[in-house]
Amino acid sequence: MFIPDSLGIALFMMITSAICWGSWANTYKGVKNYRFELFYWDYAIGIFVISMILGHTMGMTHHHDPSNLTHNIHSADGANMISTMIGGAIFNLANLLLVAAIDLAGLAVAFPLSIGIALVVGVISSYIIQPKGNATLLAAGVACAVIAVILIGKAYGSLAGGGRSVSRKSVVVCIVSGVLMGLWAPFVTRAMTHGNPLGPYAVAIFLTLGALLSCFIWNIYFMKHPLVGEPVGFSGFFHAPGSAHALGLLGGFIWGTGMVFNLVAASFTGVAISYAIGQSAPMVAALWGVFAWKEFAGAPGKAKAYLFLMFVFYCLAIGLVAKANG
Repeated sequence: MFIPDSLGIALFMMITSAICWGSWANTYKGVKNYRFELFYWDYAIGIFVISMILGHTMGMTHHHDPSNLTHNIHSADGANMISTMIGGAIFNLANLLLVAAIDLAGLAVAFPLSIGIALVVGVISSYIIQPKGNATLLAAGVACAVIAVILIGKAYGSLAGGGRSVSRKSVVVCIVSGVLMGLWAPFVTRAMTHGNPLGPYAVAIFLTLGALLSCFIWNIYFMKHPLVGEPVGFSGFFHAPGSAHALGLLGGFIWGTGMVFNLVAASFTGVAISYAIGQSAPMVAALWGVFAWKEFAGAPGKAKAYLFLMFVFYCLAIGLVAKANG
């Protein structure tokens, strides 16, 4: 089983995970006339398939290694598998709400607002379970993340001054998504630290399996009671073009790769730190939203100033959390 043996490799994997987590939603932005509830089935399949692929390659570098994927699954506690799948179900609900928020408010707003809240909730709850790293620096990093969340909220509110529509519903959806997104991390922390623990590759498989299975609850509910638009049936899924399905699977592959890299890095740094740096993904998503999708084009100067300050405080948050490992 591949595990990083230095902080440099672990940081590389965490930064890669942040890029993946901040970029996967571009695949949804790239589809046309394909509802997010239908896109999400392809995405959920994609995250599970890529976790299986990486688990049976990177997680099986030495077949006789007692820490490799198959040995780990056979020796781990069943309670840890269940805990991880519950975490996956919680993540899935949070992520569905995030995609709905992207529909309502755009990448540059939805990601920083939702994931910034998730960073705060996730780091604090994970640190309580696994107190690893400098608590003072972690607290300072969390404080900077809170300020960044406030700033992106101010930036979004300032769009109204430029004649742009601002949806309060999208803000509420982002907040709920962020709280839920921060709550799945403790379930993973427990599975990786209690009893006979799961390794990172096994965690990724059970997490994404829990997410995929929970689609039959969460996603079917949102298909019948959508946050955006009219109810939608499965016929739209089967009649969608191949390119739309391919983009959904690609989005899942990108996010799933980020998840595996983040969990593998956590084996070296601890979940609180790996999770926090991975959750710098909002900066990546905001860059895509601003420069690729032009979501702040024509916005008043005040909105752009808030957006710039948001980047500054997110950078401070990442630096402080990374320093906490020292």
